[in-house]
Amino acid sequence: MAPDPNALTSITTWLVRWREGDSDALAHVTTLIYAELHRLASIFFANERDSHTLQPTALVHELYVRLGDVQGFDWKCRAHFLGVASSMMRHILVNNARRRNAEKRGGGEVLHLDEASLDARGGYAPDLVQVDSVLGRFADLHPRHARAVELRFFGGLRAEEIVEALNEDGYKASLRTVERDWRFSKAWLQNELERA
Repeated sequence: MAPDPNALTSITTWLVRWREGDSDALAHVTTLIYAELHRLASIFFANERDSHTLQPTALVHELYVRLGDVQGFDWKCRAHFLGVASSMMRHILVNNARRRNAEKRGGGEVLHLDEASLDARGGYAPDLVQVDSVLGRFADLHPRHARAVELRFFGGLRAEEIVEALNEDGYKASLRTVERDWRFSKAWLQNELERA
C-alpha cells in the first residue's frame, strides 16, 4: 500500500517545524509514523529468542528519546527521516546486543542475507554485533552500498525509498543503481559473514 501523499507532506512539514523549535511538532511526526516505526521494530524481533530483553515498543520508545539529538537536521522528506531513524535503531539494537553478549558470553547464529532474512528474518535471530562489524568494514570500502543495506536491513525501506534517502544523503542513486548495489552487497556481506 502506497503512503498517502498528504501524510508525506505533513510529515515533512512537521519535521521542518520541529527543526525550527516547535516542541509539539515531534509528537505530530510520531503520530503520523509511529505505526510504521513499530512495524519496522517488530521485524527485528519476529524470530528473536524469548529471552530477548528489548521489545519493539521499547525500541521505538528508545528511538523517540534519542530523536532530540537530531532535531537540527535539515529534514527533506519522510524517507530521510526513516533513514536517520534506521541508523539510530541500528545503534540501539547493536548496543543492546553487545550488553547482552557481555553478560552472557556466547556467539550468535550466522545471518544469511537472502531476501527472506531481510524481510522476515528467515526464522533465526541475527547476530547484530557481527552484522554491525561487517557492515562497518563494508562502509569503509563502499559507503553508498553500506548505507543502502542499512536502510533496507535496519530501516525496512523499499528500493524507491532507499533511492530517495540516498539522494538526500548526497549520493547519486537511481532505482537501477540501488538494485545493482543490492546484488553486490548481498554477495560481499554474505561472504564476510560466513568467514567471521
